[in-house]
Amino acid sequence: MDNEHTPSRREFLNWTVTTAAVTLGGWAGIARTASGAPATADLIVLNGRIATLDKKQPLVSAFAVKGDRFIAMGADADIMLHRGTETTVIDAKGRTVIPGLNDSHIHVIRGGLNYNMELRWDGVPSLADALRMLRDQARRTPPPQWVRVIGGWTEFQFAERRMPTLQEINEVAPETPVFVLHLYDRAFVNGAGLRALGYSKDTPDPIGGEMQRDRHGNPTGLLIAKPNALILYASLAKGPKLPYQDQLNSTRQFMRELNRLGVTSAIDAGGGFQNYPDDYAVVEELARNRQLTVRIAYNLFTQRPKGELEDFAKWVKITHPGNGDDFYRVNGAGEMLVYSAADFEDFLEPRPDLVPVMEDELNAVIRLLVKSRWPFRLHATYDESISRFLNVFEDVNRAVPFDGLRWFFDHAEMITPRNMERVKELGGGIAIQDRMAFQGEYFINRYGPKAAEVAPPITQMLHMGIPVGAGTDATRVSSYNPWTSLYWLVTGKTVGGTALYQQANRLDRMEALRLFTQGSSWFSGEETKKGAIGVGQLADFAILSEDYFSVPEEDIKGLESVLTVVGGKPVYAAKEFEPLGPSLVPVSPDWSPVAVYGGHMKARRPSALLRAPAATTGGIAHTHKWAKGDYGLWRLGCDCFAF
Repeated sequence: MDNEHTPSRREFLNWTVTTAAVTLGGWAGIARTASGAPATADLIVLNGRIATLDKKQPLVSAFAVKGDRFIAMGADADIMLHRGTETTVIDAKGRTVIPGLNDSHIHVIRGGLNYNMELRWDGVPSLADALRMLRDQARRTPPPQWVRVIGGWTEFQFAERRMPTLQEINEVAPETPVFVLHLYDRAFVNGAGLRALGYSKDTPDPIGGEMQRDRHGNPTGLLIAKPNALILYASLAKGPKLPYQDQLNSTRQFMRELNRLGVTSAIDAGGGFQNYPDDYAVVEELARNRQLTVRIAYNLFTQRPKGELEDFAKWVKITHPGNGDDFYRVNGAGEMLVYSAADFEDFLEPRPDLVPVMEDELNAVIRLLVKSRWPFRLHATYDESISRFLNVFEDVNRAVPFDGLRWFFDHAEMITPRNMERVKELGGGIAIQDRMAFQGEYFINRYGPKAAEVAPPITQMLHMGIPVGAGTDATRVSSYNPWTSLYWLVTGKTVGGTALYQQANRLDRMEALRLFTQGSSWFSGEETKKGAIGVGQLADFAILSEDYFSVPEEDIKGLESVLTVVGGKPVYAAKEFEPLGPSLVPVSPDWSPVAVYGGHMKARRPSALLRAPAATTGGIAHTHKWAKGDYGLWRLGCDCFAF
């Protein structure tokens, strides 16, 4: 870790926002024009509790912005010297201000195309609430559209501590197709959904997946990722898409939702069935029209098993890393580089063994990328896989030196100290995500609590000096809410409250915030321009609803922004700052779940629990499979037998 002092939570809380609390040093001084007068700012924020994350001046009460950059920060009186007749002055009213959050791994482009179609269960406190939402949305969704619940939830967040059953889903949505994705281990599809997919007794199980069947061989509606998630990807891809104009609206709505949570930047990790350049037309149009409110650096994700080298050989000829601007640009390759290297985590199943041809296929792609000077990222969960990946990287490095080329692993929950040393020796980084916050109970049940204490070993990575950035891996596994992730980093707990980490693998609040700002900026090569409230940095920041540094730990999950600014311009505003915000864009189509429920549900008290159905109702008998682990894990499966 950096030897320079990072202010602790106590130091931050003891800090008082007075003009005497901060003295501008010579390093910043007063930004001046050529004539020597203080430079006139376009925007000033004063009377704040501002965590700059700039080590030279970590805590201030005010800052000034000109154009899209910070030009000065310090005490109120000093910063007000930059006020001109046209300067907008915002009184933060003592609220905490932070640099804009930067998600190092999120599928924001794909998520934007689908956001308006999705019923989000992120943050929903009970299964009763979730089923009520599903019932109501099914009634308003017109054919041939589906109701999609696509990730961001876990049964452990529900008061009932269980998943829905297929019977419950069919009862609340008997006629509208429903697809409910749980992490990347399974999907629940109702009867109408099976008919829409064309899945029947005669449909064979796809390679790498399993359709649960009743005693007559008919699909029940439970799709199981075993050993990989292709059955879930492929089934979801069969659903109707939004029209192009609604996709534009959907992407804008998703960015606004991220802005509501204080997110100003994201590194897009590509995704299955997200073809380049076809599926990038929407985000590129928004970028051309300057309608992006989240800065996006995107990675290209190969789409064709056995055609990966051909994909990348084509892409290195038609674009290049850095192509674009500060709002939208190419970042590199990945997170999928070759399909044979996919070690998708499903902690309900044993670790998958990668096929023997993986090394040769990965070697060819890495050689091409290094020769072309393309940064790359690679999904990596298990240490056994990471060892084999690093063997390939080291082999390529001997022939075609990496020579400072930026590369990194994503996730790395089970990486060992030896492999972390190898990552550092090759100049790599590790982007961590909060998948354990949603799957920690499963991990404990399979690997034990001791292994869970360092999954991933975040503090060891930092002590070794490896670049580390934080993210969510939204939207199909974890929620896109960065505060859920920050809660996990600080408390070491899952969203269901299960303790994973001892103090040694938890971060203090300032360290966690640093990973979601400065830490993530390394992964897009932008550490000199974003991640801090500092002179010359992009003017991206958020004023928070409550003080992140002092609220009870459980309340971290409920934080959001009341004013989010990107490049010196407000993109989201609420409460007393609402007049500063841009006008709302109506949600389309009009049946969209977003128009009714929004996105991530705000914290509230659970409703009355929905009682489990009788053992036999409506001609369907339910047999539940229960397996109780040592840590209260209830794994629910549902075999539904028609009779």
